[in-house]
Amino acid sequence: MAKEYSGNERRRHPRANGRFIVSYRVLPDNSQGDISQTKNLSLGGMLLTTNCQFPPGTNLALEIRLPFDPDPIMTIAKVLESKEITKGVIYDTRLTFLAVDDKHRRVIDETIGYYLKKG
Repeated sequence: MAKEYSGNERRRHPRANGRFIVSYRVLPDNSQGDISQTKNLSLGGMLLTTNCQFPPGTNLALEIRLPFDPDPIMTIAKVLESKEITKGVIYDTRLTFLAVDDKHRRVIDETIGYYLKKG
């Protein structure tokens, strides 16, 4: 089991733990597409479980489904880190959002607020 981080918090945005469905494709060629789940979400990015390791700097087109909006959020994110969890099968991939429009920022913020209160 991973050791809990005890240093200073460096994130600018609070993260909410939650399992949300995400479709992703590698840009610019739209290859290596898959469907997965988030482990956590913030206004700045997310932690996503993927079936392959992505080099840092890889851009992914995302389609995120959240409970407070019937339409998926379409955005682009950049891979910060992709760490192997189960050899050759499961990777924790940290992403930062490159652009999110105002409407979707509100939906993400509302979702995070709900899950943080829910605890």
